[in-house]
Amino acid sequence: MRVIIIPTDFSENAFNALTCALQYFINVEATFIIVHTYEERERHLLQEFDSQLDHLLERVDYLTDNPLHHFKTKVICGTFITQINDLVDAQNADLIVMGTKGKTADRTLSFGSNTLEVKKSVTCPVLAIPLELEFKSPDHILFPSELLIPFENRELDLVSDIAHHHGSEITLLHLAKSDTLSLRQLKIKALLESRFRESKITYQRHDPGVPATIFHNFIIQNNSDLLVLVNSKHSFLESLLQLPTVDFLSTHLKIPFLTLQNLPR
Repeated sequence: MRVIIIPTDFSENAFNALTCALQYFINVEATFIIVHTYEERERHLLQEFDSQLDHLLERVDYLTDNPLHHFKTKVICGTFITQINDLVDAQNADLIVMGTKGKTADRTLSFGSNTLEVKKSVTCPVLAIPLELEFKSPDHILFPSELLIPFENRELDLVSDIAHHHGSEITLLHLAKSDTLSLRQLKIKALLESRFRESKITYQRHDPGVPATIFHNFIIQNNSDLLVLVNSKHSFLESLLQLPTVDFLSTHLKIPFLTLQNLPR
């Protein structure tokens, strides 16, 4: 059973992330843990937070009666990133799904500060859902890779499950000057092809350049529905989540963005 954490600040953006999560895993048995964190100075609002979570569950019940899906709610006092990370460890969670913006959404930016920090800091994959995005089955998944980093099976299984249940085609995009691959790259490419064998997978090489621009253009030209990147030192993601690159993504990235943390757990 998948364990999926859904942080909420009770905004419509957070609720939209939850509804998208239900669709991504519509054919998967999963427990969704909906969590709200608050600071000590807000303790007097605890009863209100509990009431809001009850109301949120009523909305979920109205939307779905999927027997594969189970729901829990939590209200936790403490720093957002610390509490989310602790919850991931305690629940051995497979994934966090959250909106790219909360109540204080700035429409000129794609990622809120919490979303960026979660992508950089937590120990499990994170799926970020853009503002007001209506769910679309991920027919085309873009998976850029330098083919230099071995991947954790648990995280590849997550991508494989999504692709398999939605009949997705996965494009493995390699930014390199030459078509020639080292023995290490050939081994990692073969590993990815094996892990995604239940789905159609294609390999494409692209000349090096600014990753954000390349990915954006590829997404537009190929109607990609989901971008998958790995969070590791000197990776595409490390460069993409730095200013000013993130400013470019902030105004151009309009599809869900899955971050793999690639950490043994």
